[in-house]
Amino acid sequence: MQLEPGKKIYFLSDFHLGAPDHRRSLEREKRIVRFLEAAEKDAAMFFVVGDMFDFWYEYKSVVPKGYVRLLGKLASITDKGIPVHFFVGNHDMWMRGYFEQELNIPVFFTEVPYEINGKQFLVGHGDGLGPGDHGYKFIKKIFRNPVCQWLFGILHPTMGIGLANYLSRKSRAATGQADEVFLGEDNEWLITYCKDVLKSKHYDYFVFGHRHLPIDFDLPGNSRYINLGDWLKYNTYAVFDGTDMKLETFHS
Repeated sequence: MQLEPGKKIYFLSDFHLGAPDHRRSLEREKRIVRFLEAAEKDAAMFFVVGDMFDFWYEYKSVVPKGYVRLLGKLASITDKGIPVHFFVGNHDMWMRGYFEQELNIPVFFTEVPYEINGKQFLVGHGDGLGPGDHGYKFIKKIFRNPVCQWLFGILHPTMGIGLANYLSRKSRAATGQADEVFLGEDNEWLITYCKDVLKSKHYDYFVFGHRHLPIDFDLPGNSRYINLGDWLKYNTYAVFDGTDMKLETFHS
């Protein structure tokens, strides 16, 4: 991909819409829409890197209610010919075609490499990567198991979504009170993951979410790990202008 002069690519993640309650989620949703309205003026592409929702499960003919402002804005953006790529997170991995069909947004379930203006990017949500966190990695296998997803899908949406929302609000992301301190180069598992990848392939930028902490970390070989933070607390995003990537804060 080659950017036209003056065009930019935007990366953002971890909106967790729905948490912790309707009022605060709606305020956040309106803020994100304001950001998208401002950014689309010079955007060549958007990457939404997971956990757009605090919980999202697509039944065969039912999707969770709400979020109409953001979904409408994303549809408007793609209708204008600006691509939006979405990567599922650990809170919204249960997608089955609604984004593709209704919003013209491709959905990705693993990390994807991109080449933009000669720069190599690896983009993904970041959950389950790197060493440790064996408990979550085990649960992730259950969440992504087709049989387990089918069993959840036979629950009535009122029961299934209600149960999921209850569990989700107990999570770290819903409370927003944990993992907000940089743990150091040796203890940040996504930094460890990036270093391992760099042993076999070079990327200029590793772009992840999930961590809920804005991080711009220099890696060996003139590479960088950028964590996008979140919109629960930081309102942060990354922007690539064709030559460099910056981590910015949206002030609405």
